[in-house]
Amino acid sequence: MKIFIIGGTGLLGSEAAKELIARGHEVAAIALPPLPEGAQLPPEMKITYGNYLEMTDAEMTAQFTGCDAFVFAAGVDERIEGHAPIYEMYRKYNIDPLRRLLPLAKAAGVKHIVVLGSYFAYFDRIWPEMELSKWHPYIRSRRDQEDVALGFAGPDMDVAVLELPYIFGTQPGRKPVWLFLAQTILGMKGATFYPGGGTAMVTVRQVGQAIAGAVEKNRGGHCYPIGYSNLTWKQMLSVMHEAMGMPNRKIITIPRWVFALYAYKIKKDRQARGIEGGLDVVKYAKLQSAELFIDSSLGCEPLGVTPDDINPAITDSMRLCMDILNRKLVTVDMKGE
Repeated sequence: MKIFIIGGTGLLGSEAAKELIARGHEVAAIALPPLPEGAQLPPEMKITYGNYLEMTDAEMTAQFTGCDAFVFAAGVDERIEGHAPIYEMYRKYNIDPLRRLLPLAKAAGVKHIVVLGSYFAYFDRIWPEMELSKWHPYIRSRRDQEDVALGFAGPDMDVAVLELPYIFGTQPGRKPVWLFLAQTILGMKGATFYPGGGTAMVTVRQVGQAIAGAVEKNRGGHCYPIGYSNLTWKQMLSVMHEAMGMPNRKIITIPRWVFALYAYKIKKDRQARGIEGGLDVVKYAKLQSAELFIDSSLGCEPLGVTPDDINPAITDSMRLCMDILNRKLVTVDMKGE
């Protein structure tokens, strides 16, 4: 098949391209410059540099023409802050592009769609009593994104939304999303204070496999919760501490109300600046303290994702963070393509 990727030079898009090419597919991509220094992209991938949001419908149709599949590996995540209402930013980058692009792709004959989403949408679906979409603009945007994408599923188009959890792995020259956590840990004196709970996670390689599997295997419209390794926060932090050169650092589990009190201060500061986050940090305390675990049988196994050791991936991510903080490396930010 010929696959078109928006975000093909990013951490996840480039890994998907490698996997798809290794399976014998042809890959083309649109991506924002600059290319990360040292990024190891598959030479077989045809790359067009530019902003797809600024391209005309005719230009995008030309990209879709002759393609069998389209992977949307772009958008913005919950770390984004902006002027209220922040949902409008998520709509602009995560939802409206699908409303515009999927009809163009369908008209051009594209048969398979893969959208990279968030595992928060999965937990919103299975834990309705938490009303996550009500309180968190980012989570609401991901549910709305799924609704838009699945609305195009039918006899002539297969649509898969991958509900992605914590992802570990590195791309040379690209700043890891975990830099903020490394800075937070280093800013705590004497010990790392963290709530209870934990999360599902996958390696970058496993995400590439999930994307390729969705292109090849998905039929109809489906959301796939993606998770392979389930670690408590203590387990994750222990690996991070080792990678950061502080293997004996204590981890102290704080009560949820303490986390919520700290979050309240963050929220008040944002409100004073007229800024809103994708997550209501006070309400998020309950979610942060939960076990956000996902069984691999729900998404990874049906899509053909194979086992991978999460600990080396966490280690690589945190070592890269430390190299950046120690000014050994110059990197470009993770961004929506």
